[in-house]
Amino acid sequence: MRCPRCLLWLPASSLRGQSGKLLAGSRALLRSPSSSQFDAQYQVWRHFRSSPACPNNRPEPARFVNEDYKKMGKSLVTHDDLFEQMARESKTKATFNQVIEVFIKKDTRRRGHVEFIYAALKKMPEFGVAKDITVYNKILDVFPKEVFVPRNFIQRMFNHYPRQQECGVQLLEQMENYGVMPNIETKVLLVQIFGEKGHPVRKYQRIMYWFPKFKQINPFPVPEQLPEDPVDLARLSLTRIAGDLDAKVTVYQLPCTDVTESGEEILLPHIVGIQSPNQMELLAEHNPNKPVFVEGPFPLWLRKTCVHYYVLRADPTPPEEKVEEPYDPERCLDYPLQLDLDLDRDFGDDESFDVEDLDEGPVFAMCMTSQGDQTTLNQWISGLQENNPILGQVPTLFRLDSGPRELRGAAGAEPGQVQQAGPENPDPGEDAEVVEEDEPRRSHGMKQ
Repeated sequence: MRCPRCLLWLPASSLRGQSGKLLAGSRALLRSPSSSQFDAQYQVWRHFRSSPACPNNRPEPARFVNEDYKKMGKSLVTHDDLFEQMARESKTKATFNQVIEVFIKKDTRRRGHVEFIYAALKKMPEFGVAKDITVYNKILDVFPKEVFVPRNFIQRMFNHYPRQQECGVQLLEQMENYGVMPNIETKVLLVQIFGEKGHPVRKYQRIMYWFPKFKQINPFPVPEQLPEDPVDLARLSLTRIAGDLDAKVTVYQLPCTDVTESGEEILLPHIVGIQSPNQMELLAEHNPNKPVFVEGPFPLWLRKTCVHYYVLRADPTPPEEKVEEPYDPERCLDYPLQLDLDLDRDFGDDESFDVEDLDEGPVFAMCMTSQGDQTTLNQWISGLQENNPILGQVPTLFRLDSGPRELRGAAGAEPGQVQQAGPENPDPGEDAEVVEEDEPRRSHGMKQ
């Protein structure tokens, strides 16, 4: 006895192997009103039938998802390339803001915003916006709003969305490194993005607590914009080094161009010196039989600008020649320089200290110049003789290191590179005299 239910258990191959009459009869039976529900099931089952023995079905080659990604990756543009393409002509603040607006309008969901923010933070010094608070707020605005806000205490405890929060903290740390003070707009953006209990908001609170305390703590602050004139920059640098309000800055020579007898133009460097009245007294008391030395250059950093200075000094006084002068008790009445107190001391009291006292000798004057050769420094010593006539009697020795210009001009070899013997550099013979110098990096000169 056959019924429509038995057809469900027939294999697909057997149904295809029957004659057309049997298949037509079974379809007519399935179209009966009583089997309308089964007709739909049969239609669904008919779509899934397949046979490996069917010669008409040929296997299609498999397509991997990675191949599509490889094709798409060739057309993608990294965020660093985006900054470079937009800033081909000039790297300004307007161009930097334009790149941010292009990224915001490209995708409403801001996919890849973390990578873009890291790339923007790296490119900020190149565009000159590393100290602009408005640009930092514009970068913060790239984050999607109210997506990374923790909903309960468990999410806050387990650092909800750690990658995005680390990116926000990194942005605030760069602001801290460049000395940029956040404003109220920064706080509103951080609360909208990470919530009031997020790590970036806590970093913002720490910055707002410590920055006002350390902002005015330096009694000798360096100006934000250093003077571009080399003479004014040297005047500022020497005033900071001297640390004496009575020190006088003297400009011995301004930068100018001179024409020699042969018609050649020579650029004369600037020479700026400083000397205090106490240094003039020490130089006047100096023994004329002992020489003084001109040493340098010594580096001095003012923010990101490095300048070099030279000093006029003497050797330290031997211990047997030191004379302790009695102090004047009326020199300072509020804070006496010496106290004679007869206090009972225990045998366990140790009055000695483990501090190494080094005497480097007195410094008589300092100067700055753009060319640290002996000829230029001779002009400085000649200018000092007007107020210090003893320099005409004291021998002057020059102990100069290779200056910064000499290091830049060395195009032959890198610092520390040893030239090997060859056709161009022949090896000296065994009988050649070897000259040993105590200070090979210094050039010695003498001026009487």
